Amino acid sequence: MKPVTQTTDGRITEALNLLKDADSVELKLTVPDGDYHSSIAALNLDVLDAELCQVIFFDTRDLRLNRTGLVMRARRMRKGGDSVVKLRNVRSVDLPDSLRHSAAFKMEVDAMPGTIVCSGSLKGKTDNSDVKQVLLSKRPLKTLFSREQRELYKTHAPKRLVLDSLIPMGPINVAKLKFRPPTFKRLMTAEVWFYPDASRVLELSTKCAPNKAFQVLAELRAFLLHHGINLTGIQETKTRRALRYFSHLGNRK
Repeated sequence: MKPVTQTTDGRITEALNLLKDADSVELKLTVPDGDYHSSIAALNLDVLDAELCQVIFFDTRDLRLNRTGLVMRARRMRKGGDSVVKLRNVRSVDLPDSLRHSAAFKMEVDAMPGTIVCSGSLKGKTDNSDVKQVLLSKRPLKTLFSREQRELYKTHAPKRLVLDSLIPMGPINVAKLKFRPPTFKRLMTAEVWFYPDASRVLELSTKCAPNKAFQVLAELRAFLLHHGINLTGIQETKTRRALRYFSHLGNRK
């Protein structure tokens, strides 16, 4: 299934009809860098309340996985690390029942201005020290992923592309803050991704049940507009920007 573009309420409804059994919807907005400070101030966010983590993606230098809609990611966090295998633009009807009913797997609709994408994510736990060892090339990449995750990779990755042949793209330092605005009354997440070239991305998001998406979208738009948040800036996902940055960095070496 291709991403739905030019987001409207009708398009969101269309996407939800294709994934009626989705576990959740995440509504996202990336804020232009020039509006970063004003947006932080308008929402009364305090960086000292944020959780710090590191994000690392794994792909080939020419992003073969990304082109097939497969994302491999690990994170280092205070509470412990995790790993994710994500399938983008996937439909639940195309997945085996064993995967769909796995407690570690979820289907989610990601919606941001201009794009709606249906994804499936299989999550696992790992140790922060293990992720660091992989970054130092002292531990095989496959040890960060469970057997179930490795099988999912094998099924969807390009043929003969061995998991341990992927290269790390990162780490990227991230500040993540969950907050509940008094005038919105839904849990929101603010993430600031700091890229090595000193650029950054601020993403604001909230999650809801699929049958609440239309209502929550309207409420979220009204809340952000009331606080002067720019809804018309160019949108680019954090993942796409990270992969593009590290891919170009490697090509310059």
